[in-house]
Amino acid sequence: MVNKVLVVEDEQQLAENLQVYLSTQGLDVRIAHDGADGIGQAETFAPDVMVFDYRLPDMEGFEVLDAVRRNRTCHFVLITGHPTAEVCERARQLGVSHILFKPFPLAELARAICDLLGIERSARPGASPSQGFVERRQSKTESFPLQLFDGSWVLADRRRSKSDALAPDDDQMLTGE
Repeated sequence: MVNKVLVVEDEQQLAENLQVYLSTQGLDVRIAHDGADGIGQAETFAPDVMVFDYRLPDMEGFEVLDAVRRNRTCHFVLITGHPTAEVCERARQLGVSHILFKPFPLAELARAICDLLGIERSARPGASPSQGFVERRQSKTESFPLQLFDGSWVLADRRRSKSDALAPDDDQMLTGE
């Protein structure tokens, strides 16, 4: 049985990073970019864990938590760039299991989710982050995996200069075509 995680995060690059990284941990991950989408996806996707941002474009993250909790039972992890005492206290009152302050190591989020689900991280299929990025590296996207100093992985935007646009791509150089 694959555990499901719903990430409700309005910053697209961060949401994609979380999805890619958590997928390498053997989790089924979906993304919602605002509160209304998060509430809707929680109904259809039925996540085991919901990771949500405190500040969303259409509502506060705690409003999403309240709406989801009315119809679903799942664990909640708050991620926020606004670590005030009031936010932390309210999260604790609402039963949020873990609070992570941005920026945080991706491995820390995976550890929190695995703790909530009662699973061993070492037993997760595909536990090596580099394996999860092989397909993305082979695709012709404008993002690439980048390992940070703390061992976490992020997708970075590839900056292209005018000279890059004129240079042959790597596949042509290798095959001579």
